[in-house]
Amino acid sequence: MTPRRSIRRRPPVEAGQAADWPADIPPLLRRIYAARGATDVEAARPRLAGLLPPHGLLDLDRAVGLLSTAIRERRRILVVGDFDCDGATACALAVRGLRMFGAHDVLHAVPNRIVHGYGLSPALVDELSPLRPDLLVTVDHGIACHAGIEAAKALGWQVLVTDHHLPGERLPAADAIVNPNREGDDFGSKVLAGVGVMFYVLLALRASLRDEGRLEGKGPDLAQLLDLVAVGTVADLVPLDANNRALVAAGLRRLRAGQGCAGLKALVEVSGRRAELLSAADIGFAVGPRLNAAGRLEDMALGIECLLCDDPARAQELARQLDAINRERRNVQQAMLDEAERALTAQSLDALVQGDAGMAAVCAFEPGWHPGVVGLVASKLKERLHRPVVAFAPSEPGSASLRGSARSIPGFHVRDALAAIDARHPGLIERFGGHAMAAGLTLDVSRLDTFQAAFQAHAADTLDAATLQATLDSDGALAAHEFDRVHAEALRDGGPWGQGFPEPLFDGEFEVVDWRVVGERHLKLGLRCEGVRTQLPAIHFGAWHGEPPPSRLHVAYRLAPDDYRGGDAIQLVVEDAVPAVGRRAADRVEATGSGS
Repeated sequence: MTPRRSIRRRPPVEAGQAADWPADIPPLLRRIYAARGATDVEAARPRLAGLLPPHGLLDLDRAVGLLSTAIRERRRILVVGDFDCDGATACALAVRGLRMFGAHDVLHAVPNRIVHGYGLSPALVDELSPLRPDLLVTVDHGIACHAGIEAAKALGWQVLVTDHHLPGERLPAADAIVNPNREGDDFGSKVLAGVGVMFYVLLALRASLRDEGRLEGKGPDLAQLLDLVAVGTVADLVPLDANNRALVAAGLRRLRAGQGCAGLKALVEVSGRRAELLSAADIGFAVGPRLNAAGRLEDMALGIECLLCDDPARAQELARQLDAINRERRNVQQAMLDEAERALTAQSLDALVQGDAGMAAVCAFEPGWHPGVVGLVASKLKERLHRPVVAFAPSEPGSASLRGSARSIPGFHVRDALAAIDARHPGLIERFGGHAMAAGLTLDVSRLDTFQAAFQAHAADTLDAATLQATLDSDGALAAHEFDRVHAEALRDGGPWGQGFPEPLFDGEFEVVDWRVVGERHLKLGLRCEGVRTQLPAIHFGAWHGEPPPSRLHVAYRLAPDDYRGGDAIQLVVEDAVPAVGRRAADRVEATGSGS
């Protein structure tokens, strides 16, 4: 089912003079940084002191004015979050931050995915109307919520939108809109997550309150909120540019030091991760999914309650509930994924796996699917087929309204694709929004075939055969002396790694000297390579298909410390492996291709 993937080695980049780097950054890591465009230590490991200033954000003064007045006059502030991890952390950050500034009446709410749909809808405004807020603040949404904002304004509420999603042709009628992706916005980074945008609003608010003399000393330490910023930023898969890496690295340091909020500490514990070794990957694969699960299957209010909880015992109870929901989510997701794969004909699957450009995109739908899990199904299908994918489910059981979740591949801007389809077929899509790599939409089930044809036609016109070829970008081969714990730990701790700043990946040829199946479908391997005396343990997840591995493999892998065995133990985490067939690695690896 997995498409063939070629390996592209990143071209070598000069990492600068050794004297310019701290002694604890080995040459291997300097080479890795340079390949990602960071040729000195300041670029490789950005610090909070180098954060971009907030003042480039449009409407920031208006936003600060609304919040400052609401705090001074003890008005009621209602923060409305979103039902994903970014929206939940942004909501918790806003509530905690505003209370740190002395706001005495701060409430929060979040839409239920099944009941209200996405964002601030008129139905949600109607449900919230008994709260009678003076100021409503959206986090991680709002830029496309025209009707909901009009409904809130009709009730006499002020509305502040904080968002990072791409705006449409017109903006909603809010009192202030802070979004780095607005046309004419001069902020130096366009890839802040929703939680990052709200953090910047709080930074600007603190500066304003300092100037007015309304704070004691320098005011509250907003660094206490960086654990939330880190989790939301990593979980939302936004590119980790220098600014985001500084934010995420600082948040990870707090979590590793045991200084995170009680809810995040509890989520780390129930996920089985060691807090002192926590990485961005742990957030993406363990912490984030447990928080997201509440918004997918039940109500994200539970996740936000966990993030706002200061009682460790209650936080543990909530984290255990989220862990149980996540286990249920995994079962639902696997069942849906199995159905999606069965729905694709064997001929279509073969064409996709072989890289046939004639089928450049995939749409999937089953009437019994859960709308909260279609994004994960789309993501899994995208990974397996290396095609843009839209997965649909009924908005609620039996409904004719479908909710779609799109996931894309590099080279295909999926939100722009939806905009192009909307322009060519007015009225086909009821609403849509998102980013380059992920988007959401709604349409009537009767229009599904029309949409599928339009989406696949747009993808076929946009994508070429090279883009549809799945690739792995390798940092080349490791030298024999680099297969050790020192280098493994340097790579692990050299992040945060993530979107736009990918985790190091290497490739080379190995002899298979031992293998066994673990966990029913994973391969545990013993590998040997030239120049290394000892056998190298490796794990290849999901690789057991009933046939023993060949005696020699060309392997794409990550070097990691083996904390389970401890001591000097290391492990190769295999991303891909193909028979070596007696040729040298350099003969099989593309030497071209650019770094990410």
